[in-house]
Amino acid sequence: MFGSIEKPHLFGLPCGVNYPAALKQGILERFRNSPPEILARTQIFVNTSRMKKDILSAFDDGSTRLLPQVKLIAELGASPDVMDLPMPISGLRRRLELSQLVSHFLRQEPQFATRASVFDLSDSLAALLSEMQDEGVTPEQLRSLKIPDASGHWEKSLAFLSIIFDYFGPTAAHEPSQEDRLRLIVDRLETKWGETPPSHPIIVAGSTGSRGMTARFMTLVARQPKGAVVLPGVDFDIPLEVWQEIAGRGNRSTPTVEHPQERTVRMAEKLGLTSGDIQNWAQVSPPNLTRNRLISLSLRPAPVTHQWMKEGPEFQNTDAACSAMTLIEAPDMRIESNAIALILREAAQNGRKAAMITPDRDLARRVTALLGRWNITPDDSAGIPLNQTPPGRLLRHIVGILGRKLSSEDLLVLLKHPLTSRGHTGDEGRGYHLLWTRELEVHLRRKGVVFPDRESLLQWAISSGAEKADKEVRKIWAAWIADLLDVLAVAPERDLADHIDHLVSVASLFVKGAQGTDDRELWGQNAGREVLRLVSDLRREAEFGGIMNALAFADLFRAVLGRGLARDPSPKHPQVMIWGTLEARALGAELVVLAGLNETIWPQAPGQDPWFSRDMRKQAGLLSPEQATGLSAHDFQQAVGAPEVVLTRAKRDAEAETVASRWLIRLTNLMSGMSDEGRSALDAMRKRGAYWIKMADDLDRPNFTLPPAKRPSPRPPVAARPRQLSVTRIETLIRDPYDIYANRILRLNKLDPLSRDPDVRERGTAFHAIMESYLTDISDETFDQSLARFMATAERVLEDQVAWPSARRVWLGRIRKIAEGLVRQERMRLTRGQPAGIEVKGAMHFSDIDFSLTCKADRIDRKNDDTFVIYDYKSGRPPSENQTRIFSIQLLLEAAMLEAGRFDDLPIGRVTEVTYLGLDSGLTETSLALEKSDIEEVQAKLRELIRNYDDPETGYSARRMMAKVRFKTDFEHLARFGEWSEADEPVPEDLQ
Repeated sequence: MFGSIEKPHLFGLPCGVNYPAALKQGILERFRNSPPEILARTQIFVNTSRMKKDILSAFDDGSTRLLPQVKLIAELGASPDVMDLPMPISGLRRRLELSQLVSHFLRQEPQFATRASVFDLSDSLAALLSEMQDEGVTPEQLRSLKIPDASGHWEKSLAFLSIIFDYFGPTAAHEPSQEDRLRLIVDRLETKWGETPPSHPIIVAGSTGSRGMTARFMTLVARQPKGAVVLPGVDFDIPLEVWQEIAGRGNRSTPTVEHPQERTVRMAEKLGLTSGDIQNWAQVSPPNLTRNRLISLSLRPAPVTHQWMKEGPEFQNTDAACSAMTLIEAPDMRIESNAIALILREAAQNGRKAAMITPDRDLARRVTALLGRWNITPDDSAGIPLNQTPPGRLLRHIVGILGRKLSSEDLLVLLKHPLTSRGHTGDEGRGYHLLWTRELEVHLRRKGVVFPDRESLLQWAISSGAEKADKEVRKIWAAWIADLLDVLAVAPERDLADHIDHLVSVASLFVKGAQGTDDRELWGQNAGREVLRLVSDLRREAEFGGIMNALAFADLFRAVLGRGLARDPSPKHPQVMIWGTLEARALGAELVVLAGLNETIWPQAPGQDPWFSRDMRKQAGLLSPEQATGLSAHDFQQAVGAPEVVLTRAKRDAEAETVASRWLIRLTNLMSGMSDEGRSALDAMRKRGAYWIKMADDLDRPNFTLPPAKRPSPRPPVAARPRQLSVTRIETLIRDPYDIYANRILRLNKLDPLSRDPDVRERGTAFHAIMESYLTDISDETFDQSLARFMATAERVLEDQVAWPSARRVWLGRIRKIAEGLVRQERMRLTRGQPAGIEVKGAMHFSDIDFSLTCKADRIDRKNDDTFVIYDYKSGRPPSENQTRIFSIQLLLEAAMLEAGRFDDLPIGRVTEVTYLGLDSGLTETSLALEKSDIEEVQAKLRELIRNYDDPETGYSARRMMAKVRFKTDFEHLARFGEWSEADEPVPEDLQ
């Protein structure tokens, strides 16, 4: 049936063939003269559900009346013959158990890693233990490892592993893991089949034997009289010299594990076979045999790449090998995504089956989104990560804020979530919820509320301009949010089960809404059911998680949620697929796009193992990081053998220039140097790629061009121009009149960000409040007492008014540096006069120009000679004397208002001095002594300025006299600054 019973039955299928169809063809050829029921008795073991589905689909085409038994290798444990073996524990339980051990280990060895990495370390440790059990590592091998470790890190790791391996290793009297049980099953099969070989055909298909127990099962099947192993993607063109190099018998003493055929060679060597003993399972030819030979030559292992010099020039028909290949070297990720989407769209339009193969999930999501513009939903084999689904995102957001003071940004993220307030019977409740959320957001942005609380929320609900009945409903809604804030703030240290129950109850409250009772939407749809299953699993195993705080629980839950996937059951486009590299082995597509061909993506960068060094892995007989690269190379070699292939990469990602995949570099280097025919074929591949690059660039380019904007100088009607400004806005009118136009005439206001860092404005407000509070309590005191009172005032004001703890500490440190000098200066100023007004308001109307000024003076002192001095505090460096006289005329205008008696509760007085007090490190001052003529001059300048803007021919020009070219304004995007420069002349525009 499968050949001689004296030799193991190892077969293969070449790269590029439709593996399920070829497997079926080979089976039917061998069973042609057998009874029909032999097919129904045949067992085919595969390693992925996708391969199982594809093989069953290949048989279920009407050509056979009976189907074989296609099973996963993992389903070996479901056989009645092994039901007496103990059932394996879940991987989740094992990770929870390990997390407690790792947590205890980190308490003993805090320098090994940070506490925040407990669950990442547990995951990597669980994977390491599984690999050790899979590869048959014993505790004795572990203890015999030699570690030249100067830092002591690996010694600590090995000591810890030696302890836990006694409890979780293959010889431990502990509940078995999946790998433990599979090893026991294979042990039993070896004994059983050694005595009585199976009487029915057994085939292992689609696996390369990359895991130890899987490879052991494959060798066992291959040695059975009616057993066979059919390897995918076998390179039948490998010369014997290369085979020996890969096996480690040539110039190298170790196997070439990064070569794509290393697993094939290892399997054959383990069975005592050579390259000529591997037969083509179905005698099928690949779509392009010449291309397979070219790819095989390009992937020769490094010690024998000198064969390029000999075989390259002799290689024939390179044009035929590459005629159905396209190389897209896109300038960036956007162009690459657009090009792939266009290629898949064209294939779907022409009725061709096309697949994109990539390990880059971000690229897959971008292409999926782009295909949506043509209503094409690809069949994505990877599914959607649970933490990206609506219920997963809601739980992820909530678990991240448990036990923390909720910011406005976090609150609105939760309120805007599509599942929030879905518990009402109709859409009315959700509609009002969205309306009030929008109004609350505007309020929080305008008022600058960083951390909303019950009082501020209820005050917002009451102070709104709505009808009384609506206010009552809004008040209920605001109280619901306030209750949620209280619930979220409570997150003590407790066991895992209580954490899970609390998380689910909080999520339920959000879904129900203010007056709803139904939380079914949280667990609705396929994604919700999958999240519920994951939460239920975690709850069931919670007793093994121990006690933890809210931060540790958040790390754990996010880690568990991040591993889950949700499958979208909705219909997909039958001709467009997105596959991972593992699915490339089936290869049932006419057109294949190999996307993301950059280093660190394909192949992916090997992760850091915190437990085993590279040398330790080698001594223990574990897989080296390069073996993962070899498996990835094997997937590449199979996929590139498809009938038509497109190779794509982006020359730049979001951060920097990228490096092409090593396999792509090898292929292009070989073709560039092998012959003129090779160079010509490579140029043709790039030319075909350039066509798609241009198409991709044009996809987002509008079919029209807009001329750059001119420097604006709008001229609104005189009646619409402002008749009142504050003294601080006069400088804005001088420097950037367009800002006044946008703010006072168009009535536009900058909407503050929800999540903003403390900036200069916040610091200035805090420093002003400190000085105001300090100066309102003047008494006879010593310098030390005054300094102590100043620092106490600073701490109290910062605590009350600054919401950012880090900013409070930084600003308090800055104040502490200048405190002695500032207090000393203030005491000297108090000897010259006493404060007559602090933060005092004033207003003045100029009847001849019908214009009003308003202000709020920081500080006005009455000097000992009954004249006045006006102070203004600057949190940074104050303006210079020239700037004060020409641009920053705020204090001069305040002096004019005081001499006219326009300040509340202050008499008319003579102002002889104005001073800007800088609260910078140098406590810089800018002081001007004023004469009567200075007051008259500034009033004349103001009248001239206002009359000028009362002229209909005068426009509000953008950035008229800016202090700095780089200075940012609130409305420069509206003025389209950047399309014009400050050297351009303003272009007036009359407005109606």
